[in-house]
Amino acid sequence: MQFVLDKLTETVSFIRSKTTIKPKVGVILGSGLGAFVNEVQVEAKLAFQDIPHFNPPTVDGHQGNLLFGKVENQSVAILQGRNHYYEGHTMENVVFPTRTLALLGIEILVLTNSAGGFGETMQAGDLMIVEDHINLMGINPLMGPNIKELGPRFPDMTEAYDRKLIAQMEAILQKHETRYHKGVYCGVSGPTYETPAEVRYLKMIGGKAVGMSTVPEAIAANHLGLRVAALSCITNLAAGFSRQKLSHTEVTDTAKKVEQKFTQFLKEFIVNIE
Repeated sequence: MQFVLDKLTETVSFIRSKTTIKPKVGVILGSGLGAFVNEVQVEAKLAFQDIPHFNPPTVDGHQGNLLFGKVENQSVAILQGRNHYYEGHTMENVVFPTRTLALLGIEILVLTNSAGGFGETMQAGDLMIVEDHINLMGINPLMGPNIKELGPRFPDMTEAYDRKLIAQMEAILQKHETRYHKGVYCGVSGPTYETPAEVRYLKMIGGKAVGMSTVPEAIAANHLGLRVAALSCITNLAAGFSRQKLSHTEVTDTAKKVEQKFTQFLKEFIVNIE
């Protein structure tokens, strides 16, 4: 427990020596969605590999940079890429960047991901506002001794995704007449894509999209008392809903196609966060 706090202290101290930005909003960019950083007036850019206790991503579409700057007048810290449980990281390592952003002072965490969709009328390239999640990873990042300096032993998850932020996201998407959905994100460990039988099960229990990230960060952020918003880019239809075999190339290709509308939305959302 103390070891985790010592690592966080060292990391935060290092980052503060590299930037004067005090971010209000933290953003984690998912697979193929890293181009949003082009909208940021960057003051500092740090490679994960140069930050103490950060781990460089090993997955295509995750550049592995931490950027500080402004989106218009909003101060931000952006993780251009993330670590996943399936890469062999401990959950402590997966949520370490989230905890770092919180200790740097962010109040709001915006999570993005690429996901497989299976909701009615979903198409590849649609966006989905995450209203809630189901943790099917078989593990929780808060397991083990509680770090009381970060949050309570039993954090409430009644409103894991902030309702006011959800309403704001929806208003922006409606204004621009962007195809979107709202629903429950199912977090699984990966790295295999789901079988058609598993997707039918996920739909049966109330899910609309499935992916291999986001849930650990959302849990850690709620533990820390942050307000959380999450947006999924439906980069493919899940197994049993698609006529072709699934591949990561399809995920990154679709993310590239929706890059402009995704970037436009995220910029407007961040600038107008209340």
